[in-house]
Formats: sequence, structure tokens, C-alpha cells
Amino acid sequence: MRKERIIGSYMGHQKGPLLIVFGAMHGNEPAGVKALETMFKMLEVEPITNPDFEFCGKLVGLVGNVRAREKGVRYINRDLNRQWTEQNIARIQSSPLAELDEEDLEIKELLEEIHHQIKTYQPEKLVFLDLHTTTAFGGIFSIPQENEESLRIAIELHAPVIQGLLKGINGTTLHYFTNENFEPDTVAVTFESGQHNEELSINRAIAALTNCMRTIGCVQESHVENRHDSILMEYSKGLPKIAKLITIHSIQPDDQFQMVPNYKNFQYVKKGEVLAFDKNGKIEAVDDGLILMPLYQKQGDDGFFLIKTLEAF
Repeated sequence: MRKERIIGSYMGHQKGPLLIVFGAMHGNEPAGVKALETMFKMLEVEPITNPDFEFCGKLVGLVGNVRAREKGVRYINRDLNRQWTEQNIARIQSSPLAELDEEDLEIKELLEEIHHQIKTYQPEKLVFLDLHTTTAFGGIFSIPQENEESLRIAIELHAPVIQGLLKGINGTTLHYFTNENFEPDTVAVTFESGQHNEELSINRAIAALTNCMRTIGCVQESHVENRHDSILMEYSKGLPKIAKLITIHSIQPDDQFQMVPNYKNFQYVKKGEVLAFDKNGKIEAVDDGLILMPLYQKQGDDGFFLIKTLEAF
């Protein structure tokens, strides 16, 4: 196990859920790692400043793609957050090390550490939180799995909840970290805390992690400061509470894809509006909606997402 993998761990005196949090599943997204580093420092001093503080369970912070993070790139060979399929993982687990590329090794090492944590802590409940950021400015959001518990946790993060994304892409952490692949009762949520290099993205990731710990019972609600809710709610002001995927514009390396400049997350677009260009010409919006995650970096498999607002949960 590479020592750079483990950001930190914190275990309370009372048994509770095992919360495993990923930062830098994409190597050019530093906010999640910095948020976790800050959180572990906060947890160390909290019992000193607040003698009534009790932590139930165990928190573990892991770097997702260590090798890409060292180079400051999204990935080395392939997007790590598109490789979490049962077929791909079976191939990795049965292959000699010499045949594995960088992202294969990342998955192998991550799973070894996760299973070690499960074996040593023996939790009844296993929760994964995957912290991300985007290349565009303009909004935070959470992505739940297609189950009620993941949706409940996502709602409590006090950011727009985007449903339906998992049907448009494959191989994310949300697809793999489920009850089908892990023995403890397992649930996962993804949180996007803002633009990659925006300093406030770190604060919002800390707030989301704090709210997640509160929601799953690691910390008591009375010990969570209101400012964590306020940080997230302030930045989500004017954004939809819940939205659903319309379409994803997927791209290939030779497409020569180029996004029209200055689009922001949750910006309204009209059907027929030119959003990008590739080797075949204009790429237009297929419907009225809100744009999400427009691609303003060289690496990536998705040019942009279109979503629509839903009236209620």
C-alpha cells in the first residue's frame, strides 16, 4: 500500500458505521484531499474544545488516484471513475501485476485497503462518500445511488440532488460500492463541491462531510455547527433542489471536442443552442434545460450533461 493513499483515520470509542471518503478520484481535483486533511485535524482537537463530543464509528480518508495526483492530471491512462465494473475488477484481481496499468493498480490497492478496513473494524454499516470538483464554476450538487438511503444522505448535504446520472454513465464508485459487492450493509454518495481550484470548494467539501457524518450517526446533531449547513445552503441558493438527467454528450479522444467558453454549472440553455464544436461541426442542445459539468480540460469522456428541474422530491 502506497503511504500516500491513506489521508488519515479517526475512530470513536463507540461502535458505529465505517465511513470511507475518497478525495482525488481524479488526480486534478485537490479539494477533497485538503478537506479530509482539515477534517482529521478538526476531529483531533474537538474533544479538547468540546468535552461532550463523542464520535461513533470510524472515518477513513483515501486518495483515489495517487499516481494521477502526483502528476496533477485527471488520470494516467483511463478515467478511474469509469473503471469500477465487476468485469473490469475481476480482470484486475486475476491478472499478474506486470500486466496492470496505473489505473488498474489504483483499483487493486484501493480495494485491498477497503477490505482491510472492513476486516479489522467489522462494521454493520459501510458508507462511501466520493468528493469531487468540476472544471466549471457555478454550483455544487450531490449524486445519489438509485436507493432511498443514498437519496436521504444526498438531500441532507443541502445541495441540488441530481438523479438519473448513473443510467447515462458506467463504472463509477456509485455503481460498484453497493450491497452486491460488499458484505456489510453498504451505501454510497458523490458530492461535487465546486470548481477544481476554487478555495471555497474545500470549505464546502468539509461542510458536506460534516453533514454526512451527522446524517449517518457518527456525530450528534447538537455538536454540528450551523455554519456547515449555511455554507452549503448559501451556495445552493437559486439552484434546483432536485433535477434529473436529460442527456450526456459523450466524447472520444479524436473528436476534437471544444466547449463554447464560459458556461457555468446550472446555466439555462435553449434547445438548438450551440454548446460546443467537434470535428463534425456544431453540437446543439437537444432540449431546454440546465447545463452541468461542461468540459474545460483536455482529459475526460463527457463533454457536458443536460438536466431538468423536478418540482419536488
